Amino acid sequence: MTGGSIAAAAPTAAGGLQLAIVFDGGSLGNPGKGYGSYRLRPPGADWGPAVRLEYGDGVTNNEAEYRSLLAALEDVAQRSKDPAALRVLVYGDSQLVLRQLEGAWKVKAENLRPLWEATRAVAARFKAVRYQWQPRARSVDLLGH
Repeated sequence: MTGGSIAAAAPTAAGGLQLAIVFDGGSLGNPGKGYGSYRLRPPGADWGPAVRLEYGDGVTNNEAEYRSLLAALEDVAQRSKDPAALRVLVYGDSQLVLRQLEGAWKVKAENLRPLWEATRAVAARFKAVRYQWQPRARSVDLLGH
């Protein structure tokens, strides 16, 4: 999603605005040429257009997943008038990324630690972030890969 700010809408029952993110990442080879994408659904609106990302060579699938979510969260934080008032619901099909961010799984791979830390830091700017696993087919439906 490019340009513009996240407009205010009616608060959720839990308090605060809720925006949804769907993300996915991958690599052609592992490691290989990394890519990813995400879409945003602002409060009270439909899914916006997909944002496509390219990461170059030498990227693992899990790194691409993290980078895609990090880009989406940074996009929302930069364009939000008040990130601290925004609740974010994140949809993805990467159990590893979602469970690590929830704190249920440890980050064992050292190449993922900086991405995990950066993602947690941006997520902390919001009122709340909730991570929701979804089947791969749903990510493909929404993102095309």
